[in-house]
Amino acid sequence: MSWESYPAIAYITTVLFIIGAVLNARNKFKVFRDIALWGGVLAMAVFIVGMWVSLERPPMRTLAETRLWYSVFLSVAGFAIFYRWKMSWMLYYSIGMSLLFIFINFYNPDTYDETLMPALQSPWFVPHVIVYIIGYALLAASTLMGIHGLWLIHNKKSPQAVIERADNIVYIGFAFLTLGLLFGALWAKEAWGHYWTWDPKETWAFLTWFMYLVYIHLRYQHKKRYKWALWSLTLAFVVLLICWFGVNYLPTGENSVHTYST
Repeated sequence: MSWESYPAIAYITTVLFIIGAVLNARNKFKVFRDIALWGGVLAMAVFIVGMWVSLERPPMRTLAETRLWYSVFLSVAGFAIFYRWKMSWMLYYSIGMSLLFIFINFYNPDTYDETLMPALQSPWFVPHVIVYIIGYALLAASTLMGIHGLWLIHNKKSPQAVIERADNIVYIGFAFLTLGLLFGALWAKEAWGHYWTWDPKETWAFLTWFMYLVYIHLRYQHKKRYKWALWSLTLAFVVLLICWFGVNYLPTGENSVHTYST
């Protein structure tokens, strides 16, 4: 399986996601809704596995390949939150964002097969990337809930229920970020001989981790100061986006050993 077969997978996933969204909006045929939603996830997951087999390496080398993973994990995270708290808007958000990444790849695919550089041929490569993508997907969902909480405050409504749900998601996402840092340090030691070198990507990864730690601290120490916590949650996601792909466009990122994804 290669990028040549990607359009067919993109169409199948899109159709299934749209069917699932429509059935949920009409509140009918819930069994078929679930089949459509998870069928879309399965179609993209099968494509990723097929790419892995075809390339004979994990499809995590380029930004387009990481977007494939993100489209899967973001939809899974959104669906899980929907089933847990019956939040339909989270279902539609996760579908929309997944389709956005799918169609970015549709119009800007990778048409080449890159072999992994020696530094990436490490057993830590796959778990490091996967735990980060799962963490990013969860924290993206928590950010949307944070924005919803700010909207409630603006309309003189209590955001307590929303922020408590966001807390649960942040705790899980933060755990994955922590694992990502640890796996990355072990990988760096094996590949470059040092656990930490203050590379631009490493620095922004630490800043991302620290920003979510600030949010957790604010929630623990100031439980009723919702606005502070929600703004810190939103700002943390901005830092996360810079860490994920913004570093590649910064002047300091030109010499980063992590810009292989470009």
